[in-house]
Amino acid sequence: MSGNTFGTSFKLTSFGESHAKCVGGVIDGVIPGLEIDMNFIQTEMNRRKPGQSNITTQRFETDFVEFISGIIDGKTTGTPLAFLINNNNHNSQDYNNLKNIFRPSHADYTYFKKYGIRDYKGGGRASGRETAVRVVGGAIAKLMLQKHKINVIAFTSQIGEIKLDKHYLELDISLAENNIVRCPDQIVANKMIEHLKKVKEDNDSVGGVVTCVIKNVPAGIGEPIFDKLSALLARAMLSIGGAKGFEYGSGFRSAEMRGSQHNDIFYTENRKIRTVTNYSGGIQGGISNGEDIYFKVAFKPVPSINRTQKTVDIDGNLCEIKIEGMHDVCIVPRAVVVVEAMAAMTIIDLLRE
Repeated sequence: MSGNTFGTSFKLTSFGESHAKCVGGVIDGVIPGLEIDMNFIQTEMNRRKPGQSNITTQRFETDFVEFISGIIDGKTTGTPLAFLINNNNHNSQDYNNLKNIFRPSHADYTYFKKYGIRDYKGGGRASGRETAVRVVGGAIAKLMLQKHKINVIAFTSQIGEIKLDKHYLELDISLAENNIVRCPDQIVANKMIEHLKKVKEDNDSVGGVVTCVIKNVPAGIGEPIFDKLSALLARAMLSIGGAKGFEYGSGFRSAEMRGSQHNDIFYTENRKIRTVTNYSGGIQGGISNGEDIYFKVAFKPVPSINRTQKTVDIDGNLCEIKIEGMHDVCIVPRAVVVVEAMAAMTIIDLLRE
């Protein structure tokens, strides 16, 4: 299997499966002398880990990160940074009945067709457990971005039909961590929570949207044509399991606008060139222009639902399936930190170049 490494100058290579002994990774391109803040890294892991509320999977993992190379006296040496995250709480027997059955909208069938074999216990590499490794890479990237005063923050802007209609500039997005759905508007958050409770009672799942804002990125980051900053961010976000859509700036709404409405007019503020509006989402011609970079990522409903569904087995015979095990009602609240991680690694990778 290829495709396990992300980045060019700042690289994360991940390994491990959902029900293996551990998952882990190797990070190349970390600057020497970077102070490793373990409390910060663990806080980031806690934002993603399962079992953190009654709307997430009840699989319990401490998600403690053990660094096994690249650090001395609490600082990076500049050599590869390797780490492990143990898998402590998984019930492989819940998946024994799936060995020869393809779960609807999972990677079971495609993995089998590509490799001739698949890890049916928890989905293997296709499991959301893999994103724990991304969060570690993102945490290291964030620590490096602090030196550039670049801040990456994401939040839940939609769950099912419940939407946060306000623009991020109208909100205090730092309040997103004050509730279990990570929505900065508490009134909307309460509606989301009630909706999730109902979906859970129905033994069903629901999708949603994560909005991400990157502040203080200097102008001139990204390459034109094939390596546009917008294209690299899209690639990073759509590599996350369950991600189904990406838009930045005005996104699909721009299709309804005229050029006279959409153009971001330039002006000068304190001898710095700025734009009056930011429909471009901080990116023009594939290169950052110094304004806030902001984008949205849409996530599908979790395909593992505790309902009887029709499917086929490995021989193509029609059958029924009822998925057991521990699963999220909606992955969006836990995906918030994963989106931040992928954004942080994308930006630091370009800065390192």
